[in-house]
Amino acid sequence: MKIGIIGSGNIGSTVGTLWVKAGHQVMFSSRNPGNLKQLVDGLGPLARAGTVAEALAFGDVVFIGVPYGAMPQLGKDYAKEFSGKIVLDAGNAVVARDGEIGKAAREAGVALTSAKLLAGARIVRAFNTLNSRRLANLSNRAEGRIGIPMAGDDQEALKIASMLVRDAGFDPVVLGGLERSKLFEQGGPLYGQEISAQEMRERLKALK
Repeated sequence: MKIGIIGSGNIGSTVGTLWVKAGHQVMFSSRNPGNLKQLVDGLGPLARAGTVAEALAFGDVVFIGVPYGAMPQLGKDYAKEFSGKIVLDAGNAVVARDGEIGKAAREAGVALTSAKLLAGARIVRAFNTLNSRRLANLSNRAEGRIGIPMAGDDQEALKIASMLVRDAGFDPVVLGGLERSKLFEQGGPLYGQEISAQEMRERLKALK
């Protein structure tokens, strides 16, 4: 697939790298694409760098890993480009860093807030529970894959996102619609859990 990465910092560069290694074409984006030269040169011909607008145009799927405070501006600047696009939303709302929108997202739920900010996008919440170092170290773990909790309202988007989670070296655990993502937001019972998909499903049963 063609994947556009918005936010090529720790999380975006890590997950994008895993997808390049799995054979996907990935465009990492930045306001200064030249800063990504070392990253894309090291990954070979499947990786390239571009602006946010170029990554949105390039990607069949878009991965967002920006500080949550940047989300309202993203939604405003690229409303048309996001419409109808499958978007994997990996950002976490941190009140001290993200201000008012961070507070609103923590209260209403990050996924539901993202769905409002990126109106028309087919949002799947995923890859927000572990930091970039853990994701890099745990991908395709020899003793069994780690489960990645996911939520979304669009079934086709969930199917494609699940495939991309597998290609990154993890097992997808689809919990249901976007409102269910509260189970794996910061402070939720599945946040930060380095457990198998089976263990995750067992925990979910215990929560009901």
